Amino acid sequence: MVTAGSTAAGFNLARLLVRSARAYPHQPALALGDAVTATYLQLADRVARMAGALGSRLAPGDRVALVMGNCPQYVEVLFACWHAGLAAVPINAKLHPKELEFILSDSGARACFVTAGHAGAVSSLSSAVPALSHVIEAGSADYERLSACAPIVPAARAADDVAWLFYTSGTTGRPKGVMITHRNLMAMTLGYFADVDAIEPGDSILHAAPMSHGSGLYVLPHVAHAALNVAPESGGFDPDEVYALIRRWRGATLFAAPTMVKRLVDHRRDADTANLKTLVYGGGPMYVEECKRALARFGHKLAQIYGQGESPMTITAMGKGLHADIAHLRYEQRLASVGLPQTGIEVAIAGGGDEALAAGATGEVLVRGDAVMLGYWQNEAATAETLRGGWLHTGDVGSLDEEGFLTLRDRSKDVIISGGSNIYPREVEEVLLRHAAVSEVSVVGEQDPEWGENVVAFVVAKQGARLDAADLDRLCLEHIARFKRPKRYELIAALPKNTTGKVLKTELRKLLAQRGPA
Repeated sequence: MVTAGSTAAGFNLARLLVRSARAYPHQPALALGDAVTATYLQLADRVARMAGALGSRLAPGDRVALVMGNCPQYVEVLFACWHAGLAAVPINAKLHPKELEFILSDSGARACFVTAGHAGAVSSLSSAVPALSHVIEAGSADYERLSACAPIVPAARAADDVAWLFYTSGTTGRPKGVMITHRNLMAMTLGYFADVDAIEPGDSILHAAPMSHGSGLYVLPHVAHAALNVAPESGGFDPDEVYALIRRWRGATLFAAPTMVKRLVDHRRDADTANLKTLVYGGGPMYVEECKRALARFGHKLAQIYGQGESPMTITAMGKGLHADIAHLRYEQRLASVGLPQTGIEVAIAGGGDEALAAGATGEVLVRGDAVMLGYWQNEAATAETLRGGWLHTGDVGSLDEEGFLTLRDRSKDVIISGGSNIYPREVEEVLLRHAAVSEVSVVGEQDPEWGENVVAFVVAKQGARLDAADLDRLCLEHIARFKRPKRYELIAALPKNTTGKVLKTELRKLLAQRGPA
């Protein structure tokens, strides 16, 4: 009998795979390197059987951790969790055991899937994580036995049941578990189709960025439209391998952090990219000069998304058409932005008292819509603070122009206050990157007893190039106010980054503290 609650109860993301398997049973679903490992019919069958095994051991809503590198099994495990009514807890496989212990313990994970090389580290934590009763290595005999169980139909789930419990990076304290629901991820999927790109059966996505983050989430729109999910044999990002996979698979999409895009541009400029359909970038600032270089290298195949763990991949977007509109009078300003609010998403700019600010004013970026998280796992205080007034307070600083384009200035914690004036590091970084010898740059504040903070620029030179602080200073004085220019330039061999390619400004501040004032 169909009841009022029937639709909500059937709100399970696993149904996207079931639908694609029925419509396109023989379409390739998974590949490792240049070889297909499963069709959609085969994937759906294995997922239903694995879900049957998991459902016999775990209760609906239980958490299952994924400490896995990029591999085809990641897609199997993810959909098996949802099919069985469980919540996936994606964990970066490169974390320190102490970091793993915290996430496994805090989430109360009952089971954990691992890839080769991680089983020992996770199993050794069993005494510290009493809830964890199953550790299964992908590809092992135990893993394959799961797919020999009787299949089940997708479990009944409500729209606001947790599907993805994602732990923040913890750069400002302990990581918080972000509760992302089936509704949130469906909104993300529909937002991809509306604002980022179209997907057709036979297209492909190359998972070179960590599947524990954005690339793993983009499994959803590609499964929904029966595209091929390709994991590199290396399990990660290697420019040569990425170019080889682009040659191998048609209609290829790649999600990449800006640092990955830069490496691709600098590497193998003669590589064939005819099969590249879309290069989606996000997860950090893409400076205008670097964006222009990427457009010159790949053509008008770039799309940008801005999101965060609390509104995954879904706040604003700038599609390929906007990147291609080079005749627009504000083209460079648009490239410096993160695009327009995605379909179904509202973006506002607020002042210090949460009051709405007019177009052009700079303040905190607020977001609301169906992609915004349910809250933080077992942390009501942080949830209330971050979601106050019905808006997600992102902690990012930005402005909306008259056309609705959002330009990010910086994270609120990264804004430098010198002599009572706000200085946005990205503005200074954009100028320094115009220098022909500069490869990378990151700007931070250094405590100063007189001015509050001074601007310090960490600069990486291009290979074989020489940099002179006086030249950099002259460049800044040509383009920005004198008070914004760095008081100090630190030449450094490489910028510290996390595993997703984000520059760790906290590490740069520590380095300054160790070196002391100039």
